[in-house]
Amino acid sequence: MKKLLLATSVAALMAGTLAGCQNVSTTGAGATNVNRSQNMSMLLSEQDVEKMSAASYQETLQKARAQGVLNSNTAMTARVRAIASRIIPQTGVFRPDAPKWAWEVNVENSPELNAYCMAGGKIMFYSGIITQLKLTDDEIAQIMGHEISHALREHSRERMSEAYNKQLAMQGVSLLTGGKYDGYMDMADQLIEVGYSLPNSRTHESEADTMGLELAARAGYKPQAAVTLWQKMAAANQGKPPEFLSTHPSDATRIRDLQAKIPNVQPLYDAAAAQPQAANGAVKPASVAAPAKKKKK
Repeated sequence: MKKLLLATSVAALMAGTLAGCQNVSTTGAGATNVNRSQNMSMLLSEQDVEKMSAASYQETLQKARAQGVLNSNTAMTARVRAIASRIIPQTGVFRPDAPKWAWEVNVENSPELNAYCMAGGKIMFYSGIITQLKLTDDEIAQIMGHEISHALREHSRERMSEAYNKQLAMQGVSLLTGGKYDGYMDMADQLIEVGYSLPNSRTHESEADTMGLELAARAGYKPQAAVTLWQKMAAANQGKPPEFLSTHPSDATRIRDLQAKIPNVQPLYDAAAAQPQAANGAVKPASVAAPAKKKKK
């Protein structure tokens, strides 16, 4: 009974902390209809997160430069930047302001299978994910679109808001128990993590998959590459925890969901592939919606 009451109290506390958030939609829905409302702490602005990201990114660049691992593979760096030059103009379909962000694209020589895009458009690829998975340009574009989508949706600010809410909720639990029941505090922490934080993280990943698929298609990169990419990732990442205890969807779930969404973006890819590319490889931004199908006579 005590556990049930505590679980109910935690749920009530979480609802109370959410009252200190604002309900926003950071992006347009695009052709793939990503339209979830997001809860952002009113104490944490978009500009605050961008400043923190820019400072962290510059620190990372300085460290990599000092170690001689920043853009040391000039051909790979040029390749990644060329793909970025085609995808970045497409971001306007989700956020009109995004193409004008102070974008930076760099490659660090590291064996890690990783890449990221920080708030405000600060992109980093690790060479390991390209070389070890033997990625094609289409597959690199899927990763880039995914990471850029995290920045467009301001997932980092949303996660910071979640952490703030969790901290307030745990302080509330401590007050309810008088700080005497450490076991219950641990259970409450796990309840919040598994029932709130982790599912939200998986939601972020699924949104980034969907939006990234659309961004890459609009830039003229094959949608089917999203499937082959995650097949390669699945082979490289054996022994992961069960999906319900993970911040990411399982590889099988991702592949299934992406396969289901490819028909929605295929017309965008077909339209982009039919366009002549500019000298820098950029593709003219496509319209928000997928091209309408011709009516049968």
